[in-house]
Amino acid sequence: MLVLSRKKTQRLKLGNDIIVTVIDVSGEKVRLGIDAPREVTILREELEQREEAKAKEKGSESTLLLKRKAS
Repeated sequence: MLVLSRKKTQRLKLGNDIIVTVIDVSGEKVRLGIDAPREVTILREELEQREEAKAKEKGSESTLLLKRKAS
């Protein structure tokens, strides 16, 4: 993992198409602005984890339904 220090308004470029800008730093919170092409998915990690848990739970429910029908 690359760890960088940035100050307010400073930017960082990822590849050729993505620019991350530090918008604000307040206490322990950092606000970021992300410029990226529309086809690039940007998702906060906690939302991605929630979606994965829902999908996993839904898969478990499907398995239970199949087992009940087979009985």
